[in-house]
Amino acid sequence: MTHILGDISIDTFLNEYWQKKPLLIKNAMPQIAGLLEPADIKELALEEDVQARLLMQNPKNAEQWRVKKSPFVSNDLKNLPPLHTLLVQAVDHWSLDVANLWQLFDFIPQWRRDDVMVSYAPQGGSVGRHFDQYDVFLVQGFGRRRWQLGQWCDSDTPLIPNQPLRLLPDMGEIFFDEILDVGDILYVPPKLAHYGVAEEDCLTYSFGFRMPNAAQLLERTVDYAIGQPAFQIPLVDHRKKANSAGLISRDELEQLRLQLIESLQETLSDPECFNDAIMPLLSESRDAENLPEGFGIARSELKSALNSEATIQREPAGRLVYLQKNDELEFWWNGEIIEVPSAQAKIAQKIADGLVLSNSDVGTDDFDFLIDWIEEGRVILNEAE
Repeated sequence: MTHILGDISIDTFLNEYWQKKPLLIKNAMPQIAGLLEPADIKELALEEDVQARLLMQNPKNAEQWRVKKSPFVSNDLKNLPPLHTLLVQAVDHWSLDVANLWQLFDFIPQWRRDDVMVSYAPQGGSVGRHFDQYDVFLVQGFGRRRWQLGQWCDSDTPLIPNQPLRLLPDMGEIFFDEILDVGDILYVPPKLAHYGVAEEDCLTYSFGFRMPNAAQLLERTVDYAIGQPAFQIPLVDHRKKANSAGLISRDELEQLRLQLIESLQETLSDPECFNDAIMPLLSESRDAENLPEGFGIARSELKSALNSEATIQREPAGRLVYLQKNDELEFWWNGEIIEVPSAQAKIAQKIADGLVLSNSDVGTDDFDFLIDWIEEGRVILNEAE
């Protein structure tokens, strides 16, 4: 499957646009037309395990907002103010058609993916002027939306006070003002102010890519380190003179600080230790509590299904990634390392890379392995229609 960058090469995009400047790509994803309609998103928002938010603007003061979070009942989506937006998270976990669109973005590693959020808004609806801390590809899936881009923001950028959303009072100088039609894509890098307003009933798909922050990496590294035996041994007291009984001297604090830094440096300087500490974070599912359960299947049933043009692919709600270790691959599934026989490493790699496998991709020796993964809920079997 080809990428969605139009006439721009992947290298050009990564070197000149990625996390640097926005990019509009017209009719980059025409296959999204008709994939979902507003009624589908409203129906999905009512599901018990779906994460959704309803953003409502005060009809008398558009700078005043209310936010209601799921779970919703049908009455929650009736008699709404004229300006509102319904945001549904992780739609790719509920729709295989949406999940398969990730393959168009395979020039960005899977571990960077967050989810596909879909927003519905009637004419005039928006989520306000704001900026995000992550990369996002905004894909117009139904109707039209007008997008404006403005200033670069940071932690010191002023926000509108006393609101449930992190909204900007203005976006500075507007340098981009375009209406996106169905299939158009707008890439917005982190910290760039943007503002999207529905021209009519519309759906916008947000393909989000997140990076862990330093606090998350430090938390996982520290959690890993304190579980190691070496960190349970008391630090050395390099005492050279007596103190007053109640005093903790500056020298003592400095000794503790330096010994702690030295201990953490030993962990961080060992790539294998760092990998073991961080891989659970990078391989976690966004929605680990709602992962579908697998099911049992007989070898004859799997063979018959594949012969009847069924396909196999990764469960979209899970995260399957791998590391290259010398001549072998190490696989991680939803925060845990898993064993993969060397004979099945190639087919597991294809599944992790997001490929949809058909009968010709599956060897006789792969059946037992795939049956185990179907039962574990790591892959799904799509019966031919």
